[in-house]
Amino acid sequence: MKTRLAILGVGRWGTHLVRNFLVHPDAEIVAIADSLPANLTAIKTKFSLDEQSILLTSDWQTIKKQVNLDAIVVVTPASTHYPLIKEALQSGYHVLAEKPLTLDPVECLELTRLAQQQQRQLMIDHTYLFHSAVNQGQSIIKAGKLGELRYGYASRTHLGPVRQDVDALWDLAIHDIAIFNHWLGQYPEKVQAEGQVWLQKNLADVVWVTLFYPNGFQAKIHLCWCNPDKQRKLCIVGSQGTLIFDEMSTDAPLTLQKGYLETQGDKFLPQGQIKEVIKLEKSEPLKEVCNHFLRIVKTNNTCEFSSGFVATKLVQILTCLSLSMERKGEVIDIPPQAF
Repeated sequence: MKTRLAILGVGRWGTHLVRNFLVHPDAEIVAIADSLPANLTAIKTKFSLDEQSILLTSDWQTIKKQVNLDAIVVVTPASTHYPLIKEALQSGYHVLAEKPLTLDPVECLELTRLAQQQQRQLMIDHTYLFHSAVNQGQSIIKAGKLGELRYGYASRTHLGPVRQDVDALWDLAIHDIAIFNHWLGQYPEKVQAEGQVWLQKNLADVVWVTLFYPNGFQAKIHLCWCNPDKQRKLCIVGSQGTLIFDEMSTDAPLTLQKGYLETQGDKFLPQGQIKEVIKLEKSEPLKEVCNHFLRIVKTNNTCEFSSGFVATKLVQILTCLSLSMERKGEVIDIPPQAF
């Protein structure tokens, strides 16, 4: 039996979710809602949608009244997530939500617990956690191929798009933080951030982030939306090599740069320097998100690596980073979350 879906929000990202779910053999889109009539018109034209079989509306409440649903996909601004998701869970629907889950970790935790109480699935679209490079990278780290893990760094920059509702931290950082946490198998216990504003009052255009993990590992992230040099690169450095995820590299997005220093007298000499290109399965990460969501809806088993609990922790980290920026780079302890 197909999972009957309603998709709320069909802007740029929502359109990609419609594309994937429309062709999925286990899904049936029965309704689409968007507050902008132009978006509904565009989606109808783009996919030649039949309004006899798919309800197109600007009102989410209309869907609840007229359509039999199993799940909803929330692709609306984060500021609208909390009431929409809460109502959906209370109505007995499974939920796939665009990241971040909400802008408040307290709200995130409430929704996560509500999903448990309702025995419904709440999964968040942290798309990079479904990327084949990230999955392969985690396997390499678990296998100990980097030796002792020492530090990490990442850059996520481009010339736009410039957001007017959140700063570069909230717009960009969640991707790299999610990957670092996933690869390390732990969450930072302290964070620090500094930002600078050029374009819009109170919205940082460039942000420098430091994550401090319990085992002493540190990761630094450079975020900017007014840098013509587009970068999407994340690295973890160990005693035996460096794992490099460079999304801008079409030929070798994931590489293992092996090498170590050998002591000879009072000198340190490089040894074993070999570059290994990691073979990856060709798959669209968002397609894997959709596959996974439909699978956990059918089995009613939680997605451990992109669950409400994971989303709550990420929002908590971002909140602490914002506080650090407000306090001019003060190191902020992340309080334990009562899960």
